[in-house]
Amino acid sequence: MTTTVITGANRGIGLELARQTMARGDDVIAICRHVSPELRRLDARIVDGIDVGTDWSVQDLASLLAGVRIDTLINNAGVLSRQSLDNLDWDAMRMQIEVNALGPLRVTSALSPMLNRGAKVAIITSRMGSITDNTSGGHYGYRMSKAAVNIAGVSLAHDLKSRGVAVILLHPGYVSTDMTNHSGTVQPDESARGLWYSVYQLAS
Repeated sequence: MTTTVITGANRGIGLELARQTMARGDDVIAICRHVSPELRRLDARIVDGIDVGTDWSVQDLASLLAGVRIDTLINNAGVLSRQSLDNLDWDAMRMQIEVNALGPLRVTSALSPMLNRGAKVAIITSRMGSITDNTSGGHYGYRMSKAAVNIAGVSLAHDLKSRGVAVILLHPGYVSTDMTNHSGTVQPDESARGLWYSVYQLAS
């Protein structure tokens, strides 16, 4: 049996990833800040109270998972704050950088000693981090954070290659979740199936 760690597993895409991963028969360690009733209903190991945007919290996570061997790490936790040029919230922008860009790097670095040879690391990013795909502007903090995590993912792929660990950057689609005020065109279960298919392809 393989072990999968998922951050931001209490709702939305993360919750659905946890549900589908468990349906595959994997052990799931669900990481979140606040556990949800839906997550409690899954028979997963839950580690709550973890904020991937802070150094000390991620170090606590590493301590709590000491001795665990990880086959797949899915960095899914993220935040979105909508901002225009006329309404820039610098604190909200910093938070998005901390969580969306530095969070996956923090978690992967802290849990790196626990990754099995041949393990997979997935980072849920967004095409909003694409420079060439930006045709509408705005969303400064979110776009910048996703562009930053994209380059972090590439660097991680180089640095972990010698250990047989593969890294993949995944765009989940425009998903109908709390983050998008349920205005997305893709449902979480459909998105999660596509994300897992991409991870399977990485293993082949």
